[in-house]
Amino acid sequence: MSITPIRLYGDPVLRTPAAPVTTFDKELRTLVQDLTDTMLEAPGAGLAAPQLGVGLRVFTYYVDGQLGHLVNPDLDLSADIEVDEEGCLSIPAFSWPTPRSLSVVARGLDMYGEPVELEGSHLLARCIQHETDHLDGILFIDRLDKEQRKLALKEIRAAEWAGMPGPIIRDSPHANPSYGA
Repeated sequence: MSITPIRLYGDPVLRTPAAPVTTFDKELRTLVQDLTDTMLEAPGAGLAAPQLGVGLRVFTYYVDGQLGHLVNPDLDLSADIEVDEEGCLSIPAFSWPTPRSLSVVARGLDMYGEPVELEGSHLLARCIQHETDHLDGILFIDRLDKEQRKLALKEIRAAEWAGMPGPIIRDSPHANPSYGA
């Protein structure tokens, strides 16, 4: 078991697109285990390799008792949009209503290089989209409309952490320490 520090908002690795995984070896299996252990310890619904400082296209998820991982994901998104609260382990203690496709079909590989197809809706779809965004250097606050994003950034700055853990703003309507992906 290896719990690894999660990179926080402001760390440039979170804005860097991850490279495709080309080698399916013991190192990749160790990375998947580290992602899983760290995600469960946090706790979170998902965790992508860049959040541990690793620039590879792999993430783990744990939603509704379903634990898994996906390497080199490719997503087919539904046209139906759902707006729901979303948080991130790299922006701890905050969440904002974020639009996402209601359902998704994700295709990729497992840690052994075997094909995987994962279908999900609601929270699982949101998690898959959120973690795939991390692999593309996109944060969930980028999905907010201009005015919401401006307010979110103001709240993050008020927390005085800009990449460093800081105080939770208890009076913020968006403080939510219980959800993270």
